[in-house]
Amino acid sequence: MAVPAVLLFAIFHTYPALQGIYYSFTNWDGLSLRYDFVGLKNYLSLFKDVNVLNSYLFTFKFAVLATILVNVISLLIAMGLNAKIKYKNFFRGVYFLPNVLSMLIVGFIFNYLFANVVPELGKKLGIALFSTNILGNEHWAWVGVVIVAVWQACAMNTILYLSGLQTVPSELYEASGLDGANKWQEFWHITFPMIAPFFTINMVLAMKNFLMVFDQIVALTNGGPGRATESISLLIYKGGFSGGEFAYQSANSVVYFIIIVVISVLQIRFLQKREVDM
Repeated sequence: MAVPAVLLFAIFHTYPALQGIYYSFTNWDGLSLRYDFVGLKNYLSLFKDVNVLNSYLFTFKFAVLATILVNVISLLIAMGLNAKIKYKNFFRGVYFLPNVLSMLIVGFIFNYLFANVVPELGKKLGIALFSTNILGNEHWAWVGVVIVAVWQACAMNTILYLSGLQTVPSELYEASGLDGANKWQEFWHITFPMIAPFFTINMVLAMKNFLMVFDQIVALTNGGPGRATESISLLIYKGGFSGGEFAYQSANSVVYFIIIVVISVLQIRFLQKREVDM
């Protein structure tokens, strides 16, 4: 039963990936019938390309900040939804709604808000920063991308944290209450250690997804203004499919893949070790 799935995966994923690695050692532009092997030239050129280095800098800055914000906000929301409140299921559905919406649709909606609604509110409130479209400001456009990405990503992370919170035995809180523990002590010594595996999953998935950010940037800024918000994925797409840099961006993709794998492995090893220490 697994053979058809394995074959499909190999044909549409593994084989194209291996082809990309092969082409990364050539000078193929993606259209010509002929190409030459250039060895490690593409890889060495990456470290000298200012646009590539800037895209990596932006992507890492964005991914680190967004990962921290998503996990902090999601955990707070999950703890609120796990409390004894009215209409608990309704609020859970509302908070999960952003995950159902298409990334591009969300991006276009927020693009309209940043371009029209927010500037009007900024003018009425007398806030100069919000009186103009921040997506058109090369110094602040990344903030708009972070806001949209975090808003949508919180939905799934909240559900995962909520699942983890529901596995914590209530007897532990009753015992801590008898011992005179306050809410912060309960969280730090009971809640957080018990949901540590869920924290690991959320951190790894969030970092991976944010390092691969593409849709939100396409819908909000398309990498602009200039190249201020050009992520690695967007740079690979633009250069590889419309810039005649297929082999060059294939090399960039290989480096990009290795970096994501290394970061994910390091995260898992560090966070799982922390789970054991807890």
